Amino acid sequence: MEEFFTKLLIEYGYIILFVWCIMEGEMALIMAGILSHQTHMHIAPAIFVAGLGGFVGDQIYFYLGRYNKKYIAKKLHTQRRKFAIAHIMLKKYGWPIIFIQRYMYGFRVIIPMTIGLTGYSAKKYAFINLISAWCWAAITIIPAWVLGEHILEILHKAKEHWYVAVPVVAIFLGALLYGFKRIENKILNERKHRGAISNSK
Repeated sequence: MEEFFTKLLIEYGYIILFVWCIMEGEMALIMAGILSHQTHMHIAPAIFVAGLGGFVGDQIYFYLGRYNKKYIAKKLHTQRRKFAIAHIMLKKYGWPIIFIQRYMYGFRVIIPMTIGLTGYSAKKYAFINLISAWCWAAITIIPAWVLGEHILEILHKAKEHWYVAVPVVAIFLGALLYGFKRIENKILNERKHRGAISNSK
């Protein structure tokens, strides 16, 4: 099974990378870096294709926000808190949020939709989104390409000692989620505090 998957990646690597980056991305970027290290892919086309996939994915969510109100209404019902936070961050940071959102767990879909809901220029968004997507791809693929052998060694050890690797990954992900939750709460609390000050005047 592992040999089949590796062969599939080598033969159809760029197509898989493009589609994978539309849906998610980080793991695909690391795989592209490792495959480039092993000379099964070329690093420049891998960065180009991965960035293009990330760009297309965010453009889809942007236009869903702009033209599909029924889908947004459904999302708002279950993700009201995240939409509120995304709106606050957009007002606070402006266009740089398009770069920031790629590294924010749980907001990669919400932020493009939120921007789509506003009157933000579609051309300006597309331009910034494309540049940020290529930067995102390069920032992850290049280190994986440079450290390919070390990453493979770590993965091999993790496979052998899965009973240690699983708790370590779980703790790391838990800490990451906790950190993002604290940031979300801080943003909402700041908004409430500003609202309370405005009402008291």
